[in-house]
Amino acid sequence: MNDQVANSQKITVNTVLAAERKKVWEYYTQPIHMTQWNVPSRQWECLRVENDPRKGGKLFVRMEARDHSFGFDFEAVYETVQTEQFLSYTLTDGRNVQVWFEDLGLQTKVSVRLDTEPKNCPKMQQQDRQAILERFKRYVETKESTQ
Repeated sequence: MNDQVANSQKITVNTVLAAERKKVWEYYTQPIHMTQWNVPSRQWECLRVENDPRKGGKLFVRMEARDHSFGFDFEAVYETVQTEQFLSYTLTDGRNVQVWFEDLGLQTKVSVRLDTEPKNCPKMQQQDRQAILERFKRYVETKESTQ
């Protein structure tokens, strides 16, 4: 087992969106949308996303501070993909992320469970992940579906 995984904790964040699951899935998985919401605050920007949501497919995200003082690449490989229902992927450091999309009729509950990275406070990571999910919610609820 990788030290990153051995020293990590599981955290879960969730939100309920006023949108049907098909739209939520589309906005969560399509790079054109992901670059718009996938940051914890206005101090960050998501510059590039490549996403192939299928078993063995890859996810690549480039994030940078808006002042260009710091940036990083986020890379993963999908383990499980059940369209409009569930995603599971493993980051290059061995940590796992799972995402559920629960159909509530005209609403969708999104839950994200992930292994924390041991170098940063788990509470801070949970707050950042919740902030990203809330940005996603605002983005989805204010955009017309492209379908």
